[in-house]
Amino acid sequence: MKPTAPLPPRPRRTSRPALLATVTALLAGALAWPAAPRAEAAPAAFAHPGVTVSRSQLDFARQQVNAGVQPWKSAYDQMMSSKYASLTRTAKPRAVVECGSYSNPNNGCTDEREDAIAAYTQALAWYVTRDARYARKAIELMDAWSATIRDHTNSNAPLQTGWAGSSWPRAAEIIKYTYDGGWADSGRFSTMLRDVYLPEVVNGSNSNGNWELSMMEAAVGISVFLEDKTSYDRAMARFRTRTAAYVYLASDGALPKTVPSQNLDTTQKIVNYWQGQSTFVNGLTQETCRDFTHTGYGLSAISHVAETSRIQGQDLYGTDVGERLRHALGFQAKYELGEAAPGWLCGGSLHLGLGPVTEVGHNALHHRLGHAMTNTERLTARNRPAGSNNLFVAWETLTHGDNPN
Repeated sequence: MKPTAPLPPRPRRTSRPALLATVTALLAGALAWPAAPRAEAAPAAFAHPGVTVSRSQLDFARQQVNAGVQPWKSAYDQMMSSKYASLTRTAKPRAVVECGSYSNPNNGCTDEREDAIAAYTQALAWYVTRDARYARKAIELMDAWSATIRDHTNSNAPLQTGWAGSSWPRAAEIIKYTYDGGWADSGRFSTMLRDVYLPEVVNGSNSNGNWELSMMEAAVGISVFLEDKTSYDRAMARFRTRTAAYVYLASDGALPKTVPSQNLDTTQKIVNYWQGQSTFVNGLTQETCRDFTHTGYGLSAISHVAETSRIQGQDLYGTDVGERLRHALGFQAKYELGEAAPGWLCGGSLHLGLGPVTEVGHNALHHRLGHAMTNTERLTARNRPAGSNNLFVAWETLTHGDNPN
């Protein structure tokens, strides 16, 4: 008679609390973004001017304007007729800019943002015309603020700093690297960016995604101007993680990616953060069901950082960043153009108003990479010439419309 094989030991029963803990851990692991995607390192040498717009792009725009070619000539005329191009503009700096929710209170918030846009506008006007008065006005605006501002306060301080801090380095890059008339206080301006703006934005935000994206746009641009490789890498890593958590792709799985620090570790938390939206499709953003205006802020910041990165030698348009931007622009453009929202999308009700934010992404993804982008192209053409949103977007038909560089 064959010996009987010994019975395996009876498995120990798992206690109910332990089982629940295991399930919770597995769910959290499935929902969490496993690791920040690898961010490209700062370039060995920064390119200047290199924040959002490059020298070759500026040269192309200047050539087209001076030849009277459309749409660049009308875009330039629009810019020059704006309040931001006035040579009689007087800066309104404050030592402390206080911005509450929706800029209430508004103690210097509008003044700061608009003076920063004006400095960029004057810098563009200088480059196209070579009229030194515009360069001197840009310097005057930047110097007024660098001599005065010391802090941003109240609840909207991080976002306000991100918006103004996105425009200042765009202006400064053009003036410092193309104007040979001298800028005596450029060092003080650098100190302002380093001490007042960069610390406020580089650590990011756990608010709605457009906040952190705008803040990272500012941090990246400031890092380029300061040639600060450490801050550039830090901002770019946070940007990559936030972009993946802001725009959904089907390849993400059943649920959108998340930012680890936000602890969005259940399906319901994610749905709530996505404005109650529980059906996820390519190009949907975390704020689509809030409104298209804030969504436009986020998409604009994504395109600006991607463009700056490209100028600095690392092409994010060929990564998931470009894929998310392409789908997001197309998805939002379709409804901005008038298509009715289906019932599963935001309850069938959308708040439109994307803003002048499609030129940079459309030019990179359609003209450079060859993606069709039919809806985005139609919306871009309809909105030309793209003006300013009076926050941190300005004159992008002029600088990026159909620009081959």
